[in-house]
Amino acid sequence: MENLAPKGQTNHQFADADRAAVYQAIFSRRDVRGQFTDDPVSDDVLSRILMAAHYAPSVGFMQPWNFIVIRSSETKHQVHGLFDKAHAEAADMFDAGDQEFYRRLKLEGIREAPINICITCDKDRAGPVVIGRTHSKAMDLYSSVCAVQNLWLAARAEGLGVGWVSIFDQKALKCALGIPKRVVPVAYICLGHVTGFKDKPELQTLGWRPRLPVADLVAFEHWQGAGDDKAGPLLARLAADQDAAEQGEYPGRVTIAD
Repeated sequence: MENLAPKGQTNHQFADADRAAVYQAIFSRRDVRGQFTDDPVSDDVLSRILMAAHYAPSVGFMQPWNFIVIRSSETKHQVHGLFDKAHAEAADMFDAGDQEFYRRLKLEGIREAPINICITCDKDRAGPVVIGRTHSKAMDLYSSVCAVQNLWLAARAEGLGVGWVSIFDQKALKCALGIPKRVVPVAYICLGHVTGFKDKPELQTLGWRPRLPVADLVAFEHWQGAGDDKAGPLLARLAADQDAAEQGEYPGRVTIAD
């Protein structure tokens, strides 16, 4: 195969179809709440998804995550009770005009999803001094979030839906799942087969918040840096790519002829 990389560089780019598959997973990923089916998830698929999560990047290679796999109805029922209590408390935090909208949203699939997974961060896993965490103590938490994202994209590639439930009292959740004091629950995930994936995130479709223009979020050299004459073409390209993505034409998409 001809090497199309610039002179002096090696072409490490994925083949077109493989590259497109990565972008497809990213752009079609959704936070699933109400579309779970009761079809079982095989151990082969679950193993691949957990392995993808385990191969996430981590500060100082500390790999701070653990994965608590939950299948029993009893545990799900207990966790759902924690959600219900926190959900009711959260509704009262919104302005009066938004409370009814919030209460109508389905924000979890704890009991419907065949598998729940709690992903945690053990801050003591690599000792008190960790390469890369010396000046930013939250880097281990960010590492566990990377594991969540790996799991999410792998699940989408497998045709499975994921819903991240965050409305919990952390102490109550730790007590329910027997999580040690030093360990932080990072994500409570609902995982399973679904009836379908929405074209766009639900809160975007319902008008809760719009997708922000990515070109407005890019600066150069400092917080509000306008950049040089190279900035304009990049910002225009970003705006065009986002317009295409909103129409379902995500970057890297490959059209396969019939």
